Amino acid sequence: MRAVLAREMDCRRVLGRFWSGWRRGLGVRPVPEDAGFGTEARHQRQPRGSSQRSGPLGDQPFPGLLPKNLSREELVDALRAAVVDRKGPLVTLNKPQGLPVTGKPGELTLFSVLPELSQSLGLREQELQVVRASGKESSGLVLLSSCPQTASRLQKYFIHARRAQRPTAIYCAVTDGIPAASEGKIQAALKLEHIDGVNLTVPVKAPSRKDILEGVKKTLSHFRVVATGSGCALVQLQPLTVFSSQLQVHMVLQLCPVLGDHMYSARVGTVLGQRFLLPAENNKPQRQVLDEALLRCLHLTPSQAAQLPLHLHLHRLLLPGTRARDTPVELLAPLPPYFSRTLQCLGLCLQ
Repeated sequence: MRAVLAREMDCRRVLGRFWSGWRRGLGVRPVPEDAGFGTEARHQRQPRGSSQRSGPLGDQPFPGLLPKNLSREELVDALRAAVVDRKGPLVTLNKPQGLPVTGKPGELTLFSVLPELSQSLGLREQELQVVRASGKESSGLVLLSSCPQTASRLQKYFIHARRAQRPTAIYCAVTDGIPAASEGKIQAALKLEHIDGVNLTVPVKAPSRKDILEGVKKTLSHFRVVATGSGCALVQLQPLTVFSSQLQVHMVLQLCPVLGDHMYSARVGTVLGQRFLLPAENNKPQRQVLDEALLRCLHLTPSQAAQLPLHLHLHRLLLPGTRARDTPVELLAPLPPYFSRTLQCLGLCLQ
């Protein structure tokens, strides 16, 4: 009984520290522009295993991917090794690319192994819950909580921040092509459409009120080009809305699909070196095709490029500070090894 009461008191103390910052208008204040992109924290912590230093290129073209056909025990071990931060009831993971958060019954997902992961981390009574996570095809931060109250309040914080169009997530992407503008915003109305047995995100021009009522959503992302080289760009993305495949589709609308996007990149056509958009409804998903010069830079064969993982990584996540006027607390997930390898091949640097 004492142990249960102690856990509840610890949960309430952490909850109180976070809630004190929320109840007075979600006190996340902007920080100087030199601190980074958008409203980022002033002080950045470097987690274990930072991938800023990349070694020489090896024979493995995509190091850091999860092996196929993992057992439950092997996945739990991999996720335990992917923990980058623990504080109170909060656990932060660096999710590998390709691992779904949820799925159908019987599928091996992050959610399906949370009981075993909780036990592996020594959380006997309170099971971990997902607070915020990157999607299946993207890699990066996953925020978990063993305290239901803390999870609920943090989820409300993210909802309120989204309504106020206050960015809380910062993604890194490598794009095939360089955006025309060095920074800006991307606005598009999107809808989900079932095409040839696959749910795809499709842009909608000038949506009507009826379209909005039927599920079309107006979406918004901010972007900033960090570095360019070999016809590619390292881009930071801040989604201010949430929609399936939003960032991938937004970069396609900029004629710069994300490297490894085998779902939407075929919507960008090229004639005599000029790129243009193809009708989304008439383009089925297919393997991304890279030109020979880029393949040489990446040291990949066409067959290897067909297996290129999506280079979209949830790099930073902003949480509320202890008090209303505090700067946000920043969580950081190092880039995956294959992502760092690509940057090295292209001569790009994440500053």
